[in-house]
Amino acid sequence: MLAHGGNPRAAAEQVVAFEAAGLDTVWVGEGYGFDSPTLMGYLAARTSTVEIGSAILNVYSRTPTLLAQTAAGLDSVSGGRAVIGLGASGPRVVEGWHGVPYARPVGRTKEVVGIMRSALRREPIEHDGPSFQVPLPGSLGRPLKLMSRPPRPAVPIYLAALGPKSVEGAASYADGWLPFLYSPEDAARVWGDALAAGVAARSADLAPLEVVAGGVVAIGEDVKGVLDLVRPVFARYVGGMGGRGENFFNDLVRRYGYEDEARRIQELYLDGKKQEAEAAVPLELLERTNLVGPASYVKERVEAFRESGVTDLQVTPVGDDAAELVRLLKEWVA
Repeated sequence: MLAHGGNPRAAAEQVVAFEAAGLDTVWVGEGYGFDSPTLMGYLAARTSTVEIGSAILNVYSRTPTLLAQTAAGLDSVSGGRAVIGLGASGPRVVEGWHGVPYARPVGRTKEVVGIMRSALRREPIEHDGPSFQVPLPGSLGRPLKLMSRPPRPAVPIYLAALGPKSVEGAASYADGWLPFLYSPEDAARVWGDALAAGVAARSADLAPLEVVAGGVVAIGEDVKGVLDLVRPVFARYVGGMGGRGENFFNDLVRRYGYEDEARRIQELYLDGKKQEAEAAVPLELLERTNLVGPASYVKERVEAFRESGVTDLQVTPVGDDAAELVRLLKEWVA
């Protein structure tokens, strides 16, 4: 997983090394930093086998047909290696950065995926839904189909989702699910019912749901300090991604059982006490959602993620030889 910010050309060099070490998929974040498709296209030119995924393109930032064009273009330049990760994001980004009302996230996402899939099949687009009307009613518009011919009629679409309805939707119609701040020990209790309901409604035309989750990886006898590097990320999401009562990540941590801690992190962060918010992130939560420790312990964590239903381990390797960490993990996962 490539983090937001940083030098994209240096990141590409790192991905080339990871590919040689056996990396299967690289996920490119966006948020409100560099746009994901630009770096994905650059990575396509620098690599030859690794899948290149967006994590995530939010469904308010682009029209469904533009998302389909992006998927088709990336799949073409990569030779059929694109994976499109979509999500609704949240009001903080959608309204604060894009200036678009955060309305109907669950329904809007489903409409987007349906239109994208039709467009990639090069069908004339006709859609009349609550969020999108294509062509625009009462206009000069007529149903159009994608002019270009992508290498595949279907590019895999993965959904970032945390709430029960969103997770149920992902399990019912997406190719994969991208949970964030994933704790394998808590997954069945928090998402089990939603996943089961979604899978029960899943079309027989779709392959089994892929689940992509993981965290920071560091291997060694004295590496627990690496967990402190992710405290700012946890504090920002749990504390700052939304207001009081409107933060999906805060809600998730509460559902994990850290109700008082989640409240405290949010209060501190929103009061501008970011370092105190970081310090308030429980060590146990960081340990559950990452893979940091001696080799035997990290192997146990890999198995914990696998046993919880994760099919694709998504990691951010930290160490003097990050490519060697990728090689080791590939060996252990296999």
